[in-house]
Amino acid sequence: MRHRHLAAFATAAGALFLIASPAMSQSEVSRTVEDGGINVAGWMGKIDAREAESGQALENSRLSEMDGVLHVTTGPAVTYWNASNMGSGEYTVSATFHEPQYMSLNSHPHPYGIVIGGNNLGTDQQSYLYCAAYGSGTFIVRGFGPEAFQVNGRRGEANDAVDTAAGQNEPVTQEIAVSVTATTVDCSINGEVVGSYPKSDIVTSGRLSSTDGVFGIRFAHNTEATVTGLKVTRD
Repeated sequence: MRHRHLAAFATAAGALFLIASPAMSQSEVSRTVEDGGINVAGWMGKIDAREAESGQALENSRLSEMDGVLHVTTGPAVTYWNASNMGSGEYTVSATFHEPQYMSLNSHPHPYGIVIGGNNLGTDQQSYLYCAAYGSGTFIVRGFGPEAFQVNGRRGEANDAVDTAAGQNEPVTQEIAVSVTATTVDCSINGEVVGSYPKSDIVTSGRLSSTDGVFGIRFAHNTEATVTGLKVTRD
């Protein structure tokens, strides 16, 4: 059962904490995942530069696969991709993200989501855009070009389409899609467009060189979830 409104299980004060808490993420230290690394053929990854600067390594997060389901446990914030997964022209990349135990590895919500437009991935000049959801009912759209840039604000924003976990260690599922049209880049969560952005604001100096590129997945630090149905469809 999906829980779209915080009022169903929290007081107003509790709800305020859950919505505001992503802003506190910088105070939490990234853990080291036991038996980490990438254990899926053809996949690669790169942790965020600030994670590497603090001494973290890609092997401190884990990507594995069982029966077609990707399992991710972080450690440091990381982006994973398979170079054969490409989107070009007008297309949609979608997947279902399931967090079996919301906030089981952290004290506040952390996001996970879809990456598109990946170019020069794994290098200091990499660029991509991502749309990610929090189990607290918020979402965030950001990118690297190669410097980080914000699309819907520093802390993202709340939207009723984003599912909200019933509480810590409870399950929450988000169906996330990013669509590229001739004029816009749209982020949809659970079947509803939560953000639509002019393509000219995304493909511009200091951001993306193109929305054509590799697609993949991105997870914030200290998060555990599964990914199913990662695919691209073309209009």
